[in-house]
Amino acid sequence: GIVDTAACRRQEIGNCISVPTDFTLYLSSPLLSHSLFPSVFFLYHLSLLFRKLLQSHASYLILTTFICKSDTIHKQDTPFRDGQERDLKAALKGTDPSIPLVFVSGNHDLGNTPTPSTVEQYCNAWGDDYFSFWVGGVLCLVLNSQLFYDASACPQLKEAQETWLEAQLSRASSSTEPKPKHVLVFQHIPLYLESPDEEEQYFNLQREVRQNLLDRFKKAGVKAVFSGHYHRNAGGCHGGLDMVVSSAIGCQLGDDPHGVRVVVVTADSVIHRYHSLEQLRAQGMDEDLRKLLQA
Repeated sequence: GIVDTAACRRQEIGNCISVPTDFTLYLSSPLLSHSLFPSVFFLYHLSLLFRKLLQSHASYLILTTFICKSDTIHKQDTPFRDGQERDLKAALKGTDPSIPLVFVSGNHDLGNTPTPSTVEQYCNAWGDDYFSFWVGGVLCLVLNSQLFYDASACPQLKEAQETWLEAQLSRASSSTEPKPKHVLVFQHIPLYLESPDEEEQYFNLQREVRQNLLDRFKKAGVKAVFSGHYHRNAGGCHGGLDMVVSSAIGCQLGDDPHGVRVVVVTADSVIHRYHSLEQLRAQGMDEDLRKLLQA
């Protein structure tokens, strides 16, 4: 079922989801009603994936947007949006109800420049736009990266997330609080695509914002940041912090196959690997990852 974000977000760090850690499926950019990737094709492959999930016993399933998109980009009040939301929610009913669903908001949900109205609409449909939860001793932070990118139309919402995030990071690194085995961050826009000092562009965060987050994440012991947005696989590891950019389950902008990222979490490490939908349908995850889960 969908994570109770209302219960998780405003509370202090706690065990919002107390299930054993094994592995996560991370889906980026399930884009509906896109001219390059028809909805019926996407929903067909999504349903195949979810049938595999019924047998996978994943700890949780994370979807980072775009959840729904209109033909007029970033407009939340188009006549197509309600139907898109109904289609996706119908597809999600194919998941095992014991596997929590976690949604990460992005630009096609909120707009490149979000407003109080677009954020409210998203929250009404999918839950809070930022929150934290625990899985088997792993602290997960879900962030609204659109507020990092351009909060000019909603500065108070940005300030609220910043205050909340600083409290979460401070507690994660506190010597008086329970120490997480790992801290993972999920946000739609990557900090960077290849290098922390790369030039600013549409698919990454501005340098000043990026460096501020990198410094704070490293100080708090964040192990990895998982993002989408780029519609291609990318990322890097710098200073012990893994920046993981996953290609899309929907519309591809590069040469990657339609797929998802499998994340295996052990007491000592976080191992992730992109899998095509065809591979998951035919044979499931890679054998070495499966063995890790059985160890």
